[in-house]
Amino acid sequence: MDKEKLIDQYAERLPKRIIQDVKAHLPKNCDTKRLKKIMEAVVSEYEDTLAEPGESVGLVAAESIGEPSTQMTLRTFHFAGVSEMNVTMGLPRVIEVLDARKTLSTPMTEIYLKKPYSDGKDIKKISQRIKERKLKEFVKEISINIVENTVKIDLDKKKIEEYEQTHINILKLVDKAAKGFKTKQEGDTIFIDTVKEDNLNEIYKLKEKIKNLYFCGIKNITQVLPIQRGDEFLIVTAGINLKEILKLDFVDTFRTKSNDIYEMRRVFGIEAARQSIINEVTAMFESQGIDIDIRHVMLVADMMTNTGEIMGINRTGIVKDKSSVLARASFETPIKHIIQAAMSGEEDYLSSVIENVMINQPVPLGSGLPKLIANFDNQKNKR
Repeated sequence: MDKEKLIDQYAERLPKRIIQDVKAHLPKNCDTKRLKKIMEAVVSEYEDTLAEPGESVGLVAAESIGEPSTQMTLRTFHFAGVSEMNVTMGLPRVIEVLDARKTLSTPMTEIYLKKPYSDGKDIKKISQRIKERKLKEFVKEISINIVENTVKIDLDKKKIEEYEQTHINILKLVDKAAKGFKTKQEGDTIFIDTVKEDNLNEIYKLKEKIKNLYFCGIKNITQVLPIQRGDEFLIVTAGINLKEILKLDFVDTFRTKSNDIYEMRRVFGIEAARQSIINEVTAMFESQGIDIDIRHVMLVADMMTNTGEIMGINRTGIVKDKSSVLARASFETPIKHIIQAAMSGEEDYLSSVIENVMINQPVPLGSGLPKLIANFDNQKNKR
């Protein structure tokens, strides 16, 4: 029998990925007899890894993740040479992901690049194109003339040319921000004529507003850091704006990612958010030298994303969607849940573990899971 056909006979007993791996790593001189033994061994090992019916996989996953978490450090990793650029690591990051927090302590993006930029070509130049730039970075000085009620903006010509911008772009931006006031340009200087009745406080507010106007780069990207991983260069940023980053022609759109699972959900969809949860949690444990079976993390990620939206493991997320009143009440604010259930006439069918533990009944796990019904009348008739 052909080797390919022999392997394909196990298609119903093994996942497609395992069959592909077997084909990729099969010894060249392997005959069909030996191949059959290999396939049977693979099937046996695969079946040993499967959860038995009635096994409390949720409890095993919770213990497998919760216990090692107590060994994790509470720390923030600092990127050397870049002030204000930190990465939350350890237990705080795991909590941040599993709670599905919308506001991160250190939002970041890893931007992978196309060739030749991934080899290091113009890496500093393109990283500077990504960083958000405020107008104050292109200005030498902004001063207020109290006598004439004018704001004077002295532009930095070298900086403007360095970032391939023009005076006209700045004038349009200032003109839009100073709506209602007259603006004019003379060489490298822009003047804003305010109304004489305007008090000094209003003029000062206008000055501060102009300084902090977004001018170029990508919004929310406050820091950029080109780094090398192995033979490849990439850019790590503080701040996230995936939608705009992916529009850049030098960005590898297939690998670029953010540590914000909600951003991944918005841009790539719920499957990407699920994978992001798995990647972030496993990366944190690996960084601490803690080994956890990825299936435990996958189970948690599945529970957080199975509705098509991201739900944290807290009372406003997964817990609030439980069908059991007692299960909801066991987590937090029990009186609130019980009163609401009583007012709406809700019923609890005691189908899960938590509610059966609460009322001292056998839980539907392991040997307590099967419910066998035998039709004895039919058996007698057959005799």
